[in-house]
Amino acid sequence: MKISGAKIVVETLIEQGVDTVFGYPGGQVIDLFDELYKSRDRIDHVLTAHEQGAAHAADGYARAAGKTGVVIATSGPGATNLVTGIATAFLDSVPMVAITGNVATSLIGRDSFQEVDIVGITMPVTKHNFIVKDVRELADTLRTAFKIAKSGRPGPVLVDIPKDVQTAVCDFEPKPDPVRPYPLTFASEMKLRKAAEMINKAERPYIYFGGGIILGKASKELIAFSEKIDCPMGCSLMGLSAVPSDDPHFLGMQGMHGHFAASAAEDEADLVITLGARFSDRATGDKSRFAKHFSIIHIDTDCSELDKNIPADLAIQGDIKDAIYRLLPMVEEKQHTEWFARIAELREEEKVRTEEALLSAEARNSKKYGTDKPPVLAPYTIIDTIARYASDGDCIVTDVGQHQMWTAQRYPLKKPRTFITSGGLGTMGFGLGAAVGAGIASGQRAILFTGDGSFGMNLNELATTISENRNIVIVIMNNGVLGMVRQWQTLFFDGRYSGTTLKRATDFVKVAEAFDAQGAHAANAEELEKAAERAFSGSGVFLIDCAVDCDEYVLPMLPPDGSIDNIITDIKE
Repeated sequence: MKISGAKIVVETLIEQGVDTVFGYPGGQVIDLFDELYKSRDRIDHVLTAHEQGAAHAADGYARAAGKTGVVIATSGPGATNLVTGIATAFLDSVPMVAITGNVATSLIGRDSFQEVDIVGITMPVTKHNFIVKDVRELADTLRTAFKIAKSGRPGPVLVDIPKDVQTAVCDFEPKPDPVRPYPLTFASEMKLRKAAEMINKAERPYIYFGGGIILGKASKELIAFSEKIDCPMGCSLMGLSAVPSDDPHFLGMQGMHGHFAASAAEDEADLVITLGARFSDRATGDKSRFAKHFSIIHIDTDCSELDKNIPADLAIQGDIKDAIYRLLPMVEEKQHTEWFARIAELREEEKVRTEEALLSAEARNSKKYGTDKPPVLAPYTIIDTIARYASDGDCIVTDVGQHQMWTAQRYPLKKPRTFITSGGLGTMGFGLGAAVGAGIASGQRAILFTGDGSFGMNLNELATTISENRNIVIVIMNNGVLGMVRQWQTLFFDGRYSGTTLKRATDFVKVAEAFDAQGAHAANAEELEKAAERAFSGSGVFLIDCAVDCDEYVLPMLPPDGSIDNIITDIKE
């Protein structure tokens, strides 16, 4: 069967099990979009307001579904607008295939209209990328892209297709099944037995896990493992949702803005079992101080992460689900009574040291403004209220900033793949596009926690939420500043607030209404309750603009290159 390159792309996507693609049309992909139109009964195209929003939507879709997200853009600015979204996916190990159009092969290198070397631009932020110059190679190149994207440690792959390759015709033979990932690497039996010996000898073991647990579908194995060896757990930002927040062994996120008990427990451990995490600077703080008192077992599917940031006493490469499953019968069942008595003390100390500081917005505002204080909400009050109305399966999405950390600290997550955030790149403006993709993938409501700074970056995607008839609750923690940077300016730059006071008169509720969504302002608990009741009683898009004081802080905080010894749990006026 002879068909055009553009049709080959669509047929190959369908062959690979793709039912939804995100994108924005343009001159160099017009043939491809024509074929999408012809096949609209078999594959859905979601038109976003901007290519960056499309990339984030494909990312959110992949995270929520556990499938490979697909985004399509035209050449030149369309392709370059994808770069931030591709980099976001790359640093968080999200499987994605980005398809870009380009000028005809005869025009490449001639500074043609909307020509850019997108392959060269994206090389550092993709697992692999291709430019296809022969239509006969197109189908197999796309198949290889999917294979690479979802193999081992997942990530984005870009396929650049010149215009003449899309219009060229050749034979196409569909495959009966989607491509399978490359074979898994399994952990060494000898190394796993050594790990079991170290675990059996430990008196104060601690499990530190990351996003690899979610990617490896190893949540059940992790919980069974922690229960058998009676071991406390903490996680990186990307590890959140791998285990339920109320799991008795789980202490929460650790690191720069993690829970005090989690960070302190790791520091007091004699053995840290690291599973699917990479020891980022946000998790370790001062590397010369880190791991001074404990040994490390590090298991990861990606051998490049082993001994990269922190040397391990025992480094094991292998599929994480298989490694934990095989470790289970090797380790002894334990009851670490004394260790958990200490954990209970740390949990209590956390309440004393941080809870009051994080819930004291009203008291601080009273001192700051006196009787003329403007009404505001405490961040935890906002999160707790929304959580009461939400369902366990709702996708919790965040942008990047203080609101992200407050949500990571507080929201009661129950199921894997229900917490979607930009961790490695820290991309402001990620949230709304990702919420669209996550909602489509899960079929559930998406709840976006964002800040006025982050939301302002890509609020144009409100158009997508309405046109796609999505169920999304948007919660803006509006403090009128770039809160996280302002917090650093308070602590380390003597309060010189350069560029972080926004001075914007934007009424986000009116903005939502202009996009045909609904919204409400909330500056106290009663207003928030009424707004949440409205938001969750119906369908569609509802925005809640919550007033938060500009001097609310994310606590606790480990200073840059700091440690548990100098953790900040309160900021005095």
